[in-house]
Amino acid sequence: MNHATPQVGSPTGTFTRLLSSTRRGARLARLLTVTELHARGASRDLTERAELVVAELAANAALHGRVPGRCFRLTLVLDPTAGRLRVEVSDARGDLIPRPLPADTEPDALHTGGRGLTLVTALADHWDCVPYPPSGKTVRAVLTTPADA
Repeated sequence: MNHATPQVGSPTGTFTRLLSSTRRGARLARLLTVTELHARGASRDLTERAELVVAELAANAALHGRVPGRCFRLTLVLDPTAGRLRVEVSDARGDLIPRPLPADTEPDALHTGGRGLTLVTALADHWDCVPYPPSGKTVRAVLTTPADA
């Protein structure tokens, strides 16, 4: 009588966790991503790229998106039949919109920040930022497995 009805067309693998907006929370996001993708049988290439993307987005959420007492949310949506993974990291600071350094920016050997979104751009097929009500933002990245993999 009380049976769960399967959702037609819903993603086959969704994982979401609230994590503390700290370096420890960002590290845990990376480790949980690898563990979850291994458990779901994702390819090694997709897992490695996702690990780096999540590490960067979670670090940004903990560093730039932090509001005392508020967590950030990690969501992974894996569609193994399409070889597609959507990574979402939501934080409480909607007023700070991430932007990668312009391509013609001269690298500064002494400056240690600002290159992370360039890495996300290189590893993901697409990324963007959307509002996360009531006052936050979600940075989304889509990664796909190459057709020959």
